[in-house]
Amino acid sequence: MDVGTGLIAIGAGISVFTGFSTGIGQGYAAAKAVEAVGKNPEAASQIRTMLIVGCAVAETCAIYGMLIAFIIVFVLGAR
Repeated sequence: MDVGTGLIAIGAGISVFTGFSTGIGQGYAAAKAVEAVGKNPEAASQIRTMLIVGCAVAETCAIYGMLIAFIIVFVLGAR
């Protein structure tokens, strides 16, 4: 095993780490949405819509991180 292979593994690990931060952010957003619905139940449908849109936007970061990890491992690792 050479240094290049180790660096590829480290790069893939860092790119997968974006999923952890995305999960923390989505959990925080969901907690705040539940809190907002508790304070204002009449606006539950609007809050739910905003939460789903926000989580979808945040999830793209994790998907891109996973995609980059696959590219690093399978394309650069095959050299």
